[in-house]
Amino acid sequence: MPENHLYEYAVIRVLPRVEREEFINVGVILFSKRCKYLKCIYHLDENKLRLFSTELDIESLRNHLHVFDQVCSGHPDAGSIALLDLPERFRWLTATRSASIQTSQAHPGFTPDPEGTLQRLFQELVL
Repeated sequence: MPENHLYEYAVIRVLPRVEREEFINVGVILFSKRCKYLKCIYHLDENKLRLFSTELDIESLRNHLHVFDQVCSGHPDAGSIALLDLPERFRWLTATRSASIQTSQAHPGFTPDPEGTLQRLFQELVL
């Protein structure tokens, strides 16, 4: 029987108008310290986003979400954040913000397969 590993995940959200506090789930970040796993996946549904606001800069949102990828992978383009260890990077990504891209609170769970769990959560919570 495969060993279960503790993981945490957060949902990535876009708030077209931050002051209204309405959001659209666009991605998921999953972190498992024991598995040395930190990854995010996201998808921008432009039609859905435009229902909330026609003034959104979709390309800017894509660029900002790409930074999530860079931080998760420790890419040098992420700056000093890339030098942090995995738990610190996850905490940085999921810190409370008042920006148009935010994350939910972190939620824990156990899984033998972090990648499979990330894909499942993405299907359930975003698509």
